[in-house]
Amino acid sequence: MKEGIRLEVKNIEKSFPGIKALSNVTFKVREGTIHSLCGENGAGKSTLMKIINGIYQPDEGEIFINGKKVNIKNPIIARELGIGMIAQELNYFPELTIEENLFVGRLPLNKYGKVNWKKLKEDAKKILKDNGLEYLAGKQIKECSVSEIQQVEIAKALSLNAQILIMDEPTSSITESEVKPLFKKIKDLAKRGISIIYISHKLDEIFEISDDVTILRDGEVVSSHEISELNPDKIISLMVGRKIENIYPKIEHSVGDVIFEVSNLCKENVFKNISFNVRKGEIVGFAGLVGSGRTEVMESIFGLSSYDSGTIIFQNQKLCAKNIRDNIDAGIGMVTENRKETGIVGVRSIKENATLSSLKKIFYGGYLHKSEEENLVKEYFKKMDVKAPSLETAIGSLSGGNQQKVILSKWLMRNPSLLILDEPTRGIDVGNKFEIYKIMGDLANEGRGIIIVSSELPELIGMCDRVYVMSEGQIRGELERSKLSQEAIMNYATIID
Repeated sequence: MKEGIRLEVKNIEKSFPGIKALSNVTFKVREGTIHSLCGENGAGKSTLMKIINGIYQPDEGEIFINGKKVNIKNPIIARELGIGMIAQELNYFPELTIEENLFVGRLPLNKYGKVNWKKLKEDAKKILKDNGLEYLAGKQIKECSVSEIQQVEIAKALSLNAQILIMDEPTSSITESEVKPLFKKIKDLAKRGISIIYISHKLDEIFEISDDVTILRDGEVVSSHEISELNPDKIISLMVGRKIENIYPKIEHSVGDVIFEVSNLCKENVFKNISFNVRKGEIVGFAGLVGSGRTEVMESIFGLSSYDSGTIIFQNQKLCAKNIRDNIDAGIGMVTENRKETGIVGVRSIKENATLSSLKKIFYGGYLHKSEEENLVKEYFKKMDVKAPSLETAIGSLSGGNQQKVILSKWLMRNPSLLILDEPTRGIDVGNKFEIYKIMGDLANEGRGIIIVSSELPELIGMCDRVYVMSEGQIRGELERSKLSQEAIMNYATIID
């Protein structure tokens, strides 16, 4: 066990208008250890990490690195002090290449002060190769999947040779097969003396990788222990302040007739012959590895992208229009995988984001009825337990979990008959996952159809009535609830032509 303290924060306080984000937060990170930070969405984890990385300034408190008090005024100083951070919401420039994104803010220059493109490409090639990403060389980052972008962000952070590396939900967009080499790399970094601050809502990850765990609740530290002193139930209880008996509150109820049917949906080089159905009151899952085509199928169904051929029948009516508005009006809603790009308008308020798909309810007679808008938003935010200083708060400033709850509120306002959920609990803490699962169950119990795309196999097994499994753009198998297991799903997910 290493005894040296690499990072120490003492009595950190931080407030925003209308909300106390952090109160008297103190914790220590030992040299060469992996220190997990747990807590519900809105507990203050990301705020604390942004203070350590110089993005926010604390109102009170001190920070010490290797016993020396430091003043981290901005991320550049943080980097100079040996602090690197992989943010929960990925930061990248979509019009730039992978190589340029890797070196944003630190482009190599020649003696004339111009960018040394040859060196940049050589250095980027080595970074990509070291991280098993050489196949991405030369691509624009907008051509990459969410998983690939996250892996590039991880590679960029590791290339900075940080002595303190903050990782905020680094596995949220990558598959189980990609998690294992990442964990090996993290453990190797710790063996070299690098201190890792690891934020995750996945308890299995925390117990697999952590040396120490600090738990935040409502902006305060409620516990800090070595991992050997904790168990999953104890962590959940400390995080949410109550005991959760069953994280998957599946409601058993009768399933009705087919309300949604897709037949032979095809898109060249993306997916082919996709056929499935959803019955009234049924939760249908879609499993598969990253790149299997799950998201692309759902985006085509919803109208975010096109498809070449096939038939979609919804409530006995053929859906002819391939655009979002007509599908929404027909009674379909979708929580997209990438909330930053297709789920929210980051600079607008949470109130505006929530009512974006329900303007007819609040805008009529030539006027926006503000009191009706506010009452509608408050009703659904109360149901979803959205934590924010006010309804006027910009949604981009909320934690990822609270952003997701605003998006869910937006679609619940539409009262959809079919709701497509693509990775709905990504970046969501265990307490709020439980609430979202209950909402899913209640919606199904009301007779609505639910489609859930998820990379978390326990989530699919715990909540779904049936699961379709995709690989290489095709549905490879269908599993009834009684046949669901991780082994059965992976057997289909790994089929290759």
